[in-house]
Order: sequence, then C-alpha cells, then structure tokens
Amino acid sequence: MPSPYDQQTREAVALLQRMIAVPSVSREEAGVADLLAGFLRDKGLEVQREMNNLWVKAPEIPDAPCILLNSHLDTVKPSASWTRDPFSPDIVDGKLFGLGSNDAGASVVSLLQAFLFLAGCPQRKFNLILAITAEEEVTGKNGILLILDKLGKIDLAIVGEPTGMRMAVAERGLMVLDGVATGKTGHTARREGVNALYRAMDDIAWFRTFRFPEVSPLLGEVGMAVTMIQAGYQHNVVPDKCTFVVDVRTNEHYTNEQALEIIRSHMKYSEVTPRSTNLNSSGISLQHPVIRRGYALGLTSFGSPTLSDQTRLTCPSFKMGPGDSARSHTADEYILLKEVEEGIRVYITLLKDFSF
Repeated sequence: MPSPYDQQTREAVALLQRMIAVPSVSREEAGVADLLAGFLRDKGLEVQREMNNLWVKAPEIPDAPCILLNSHLDTVKPSASWTRDPFSPDIVDGKLFGLGSNDAGASVVSLLQAFLFLAGCPQRKFNLILAITAEEEVTGKNGILLILDKLGKIDLAIVGEPTGMRMAVAERGLMVLDGVATGKTGHTARREGVNALYRAMDDIAWFRTFRFPEVSPLLGEVGMAVTMIQAGYQHNVVPDKCTFVVDVRTNEHYTNEQALEIIRSHMKYSEVTPRSTNLNSSGISLQHPVIRRGYALGLTSFGSPTLSDQTRLTCPSFKMGPGDSARSHTADEYILLKEVEEGIRVYITLLKDFSF
C-alpha cells in the first residue's frame, strides 16, 4: 500500500541526491547553500541568507508561539576508508549512499518537506521557521550562532540529526580543557630539577578516578578523559613543562562553569584553561506538550551522548531525525529511503495538530 507521503519522499530523495553531489565540507558549504536556496525560491519562498546559513518563514500568525526546524548542510571530510565515491549519490537496494546522506542530509530534506506541508496547513497554531545552517560539524562561529538573533523569539526547536526518529530529550555538553603543569629543569644524572611530567601525572590520575556526584537518569555521569599529553625535548633533561588536554562531557546537573570550578579545586599542580564554556548540556522537560504528544504517537526518548547545534539554543529543544548516529562520519555512509519517508511522516504527524 503506497504511503501518503510518497510524493514528498521522492522529491526529498531527489534533492538529497543533488546535495550529495555538491561537496559541502564545513566552511566550504557555499555550493550546497546555493542549491538549497534555489530549491526554496522555486517553491515560492522568500529565502534569507547570511553567509552559508539559510532560513525561511511560514506565513505569520500574530501573537502565536514559534517553532524552529533546524538541521545542518555541512559534512565532515571523507576518510580514506571510503570504497565508493563519497560524492556519487547511488541508490542500491533501498540505500542512498554518499557523504552527508545520513548526517544530516536526510534530516535537512525531511524537515524541508515537513515545513512545506505545515506552512500551508490551515489548522497550524504556531509560527514556523526552517533554518538550514553551516559549520555544525566544527562548532563554527559562522553557523547557527550567526543568525540566531535574526530569527526572533523561538519557543521550541527541533534539531534534525540521525536518531532513528527517537526524541533525544537531553544532550551532553562539551568542554575542552588545556592543562599545564610546571616544574624546573635539571640534569637527570644528578637528579636535579622538578619533573613537570610527574606533577601532571598526579593531576591526570585525579581525572581518571574522580566521579561527579550528580548522575543523570538520561545522560549518566559527567565524563572526563585525558586525550593528549606533551612534555620534554631531550632524554637527559628533566622537563619543566607538561601540557595535556581533557575532554569533559557534562550532564544536565552541571553547567560547564560549575564543572570547571570543581575541577580546578582538585588540581594540585596544574592550571586548566577551557577553550570554551559555551557548549552546555541542553534538553527539554519530559512534560513539555510536544514530548507528551510524541509519547502519545508511540515515539520513544533517550539522552544523547553526542553534540549538535542544540547546545547553541536557549529555548526548549530536542533532537530527532532519520538515520542512525552510528553511521555518521563513517566510510560508505548511507540512508535508507524508507527512513526518509519515516522522517517526513513523523515530523508532519507530530506537528500538524500540535498546540502549546
């Protein structure tokens, strides 16, 4: 039995094939932004653009709350492990292959089709914005941050990422720390100096064993991992400086600033400096009307360990889109055609009769 969304699915898949054929690595998205802008204009929409970020608005309903539909048009660089041409949008056995097909091209074209449907829906009770943005994969300053103040007040956001159309109602935050332990140089044969590497190791041991007391039912513990270390330049010279890098993933119980304060209070020898504290954990109440509606429709929810542009938003938001996060950033990436249909269907069904 044919799906009522067959036409939208065919158009979405054809557009996604065109997108895949245009390389759109982060900070080099102009070509695919041009493509999408042209597609939207052909639909009679007034497209606004800031660098490689696009947004369109549905006809305004005065004094109504506003929902933002957002996903990203940039991709990571293709790895050497690809066995196919990453820019050849081939369909084989119901799979559409190509770089960005899963992350997050399928979300882009599914949200776009949902926007087109909902914009003309007579029973719509909310304002609606579709924003297709750049530099998500590198958390760049010229992505969604560049246009947020131009979108106006947003009351709810749905961020399109591959979640298997499960609602990611919480998302871990990210903080990268640069640590420096200092000592004093000396000759190893005379056992002189103060070894900065040993000092750093004492602090690194704390990162390995400490547990933040507040554990999230959705996101689990705050995660910390020391991932890089550098010290010394000669075998017989005691190093006077040791640097290391720590990856910190916060849950909703701690802002990055709060986690940083706790970390600093436990450092014996090292100074730690955050590259940024802006990427906090984000999410939405399980009692929010849209989440309750999702549950009523049979959708499930989870806490996401991965980061997205959701962390840039200050409004209630959740992450949901077609595809599988495990395929993201992998060789021979693909999306199932039936996943595109599911994305369009679920987005429309969730929102067509929705009210706050």
